[in-house]
Amino acid sequence: MTTSSNGVITPAKEQRRPNESFVARFLRQTEIDSRLLGMIGALLLIWIGFHVYGALANGFGAFLTARNLWNLTVQTASIGVMATGMVMVIVMRHIDLSVGSILGFCAMIMGITQVRILPEYLGLGSPAIWVITVFIGLLAGAAIGALQGYLIAYLQIPAFIVTLGGLLVWRGSAYMVARGETISPVDSTFALIGGGPYGAIGATGSWIVGIIACIGIVIMLISSRRQRQRFAFPQRPIWAEFLLAVVGCALVIGFVLMVNSYPWPVGIVRQYAAANNMTIPDGGLYIAHGFAIPVLILIGVGIAMTFLATRTRFGRYVFAIGGNPEAAELAGINTRWVTLKVFSLMGLLCGLSAAISSARLNSATNSLGTLDELYVIASAVIGGTSLGGGIGTIYGAILGALVMQSLQTGMVLVGFDSAIQQMVVGAVLVVAVWLDTVYRQRTK
Repeated sequence: MTTSSNGVITPAKEQRRPNESFVARFLRQTEIDSRLLGMIGALLLIWIGFHVYGALANGFGAFLTARNLWNLTVQTASIGVMATGMVMVIVMRHIDLSVGSILGFCAMIMGITQVRILPEYLGLGSPAIWVITVFIGLLAGAAIGALQGYLIAYLQIPAFIVTLGGLLVWRGSAYMVARGETISPVDSTFALIGGGPYGAIGATGSWIVGIIACIGIVIMLISSRRQRQRFAFPQRPIWAEFLLAVVGCALVIGFVLMVNSYPWPVGIVRQYAAANNMTIPDGGLYIAHGFAIPVLILIGVGIAMTFLATRTRFGRYVFAIGGNPEAAELAGINTRWVTLKVFSLMGLLCGLSAAISSARLNSATNSLGTLDELYVIASAVIGGTSLGGGIGTIYGAILGALVMQSLQTGMVLVGFDSAIQQMVVGAVLVVAVWLDTVYRQRTK
């Protein structure tokens, strides 16, 4: 950086640093997070490893198929949504062990609302049922989160104790509300939130979403460059901007091609053709799934939470409190009120995940959400959120959720029993925390 005669700061000419490797220079100029690359590399190794293992053991690799990858994205949605909220909680140096139980309780509340209560007043199949049901589920989750946040922030009870108690209280409450029964089937429109052939937007809709996403990537890069120029911040080289745009759009297009390469099952196609008086040609009728609705919900939540964390005063307060709570309070930040809002937001996201999970199962069960808290915490930590507070990214948590779900799905495909799956999840969580400790020590 250099300063002109009129006092305006301008970026200095890029100079090659001595003894800097090509990789280090590439990462510096493109500003790509090395931990993000590490997670992507680990994810690719998991995918390829399970696919090769299946091919050697069974003669057919089932992991890297359009069907499995499509289902993998749907299964990641529920954990991914909660992981975005867990980032904010852990950034503030707290923890929430109750997210799985809150999910189960909200799912049971929504199940009873749409199966036993609303049809009596609105009529079976009313289009208002799913809207009211989702609203009640979100409200219940936010209220539970606010209650726990109040206990933590204003009564000074440690978050570990409050949420550990919540894990037991809300799981028991879910059992009492339905007397241990399974509530099903859910409203037909509500069920679309969980995905499936009808809970997807098809090939055309997916291409529209993909094109919008590519345009958004380009606009975001251009806007970022103009903002840096406006405030005289160092700029990325033009080739780096172009590379980021090409890679980002290529990933989006690849994602669209993948979801569109998974067709509806033959039986569903026949039912659809019969219901719409369509004739199936000799070669069969190809109807692509496209993006599943829960995946679109996860993408929307990721964008909203990223904006909240990086572009709002509330987000800056959260990271300031996580970085140094005492300094944040001395600076005039109402740390108690921010803490309550973070836990309320966490509860709201649990309610949304409850809608996705119960809609995907077409029922609300007492076991729904069991052990999800482990997967959510592991996803956030694997995604780069530091348990020491003050550091974390939303996209990292979503990628961490994809890593955890890939491990679980891969172990199911190769035939590992549930005991081994739990052992692997526990080991991965410990290793992720250890890597975070090593990373923080090296960056001090």
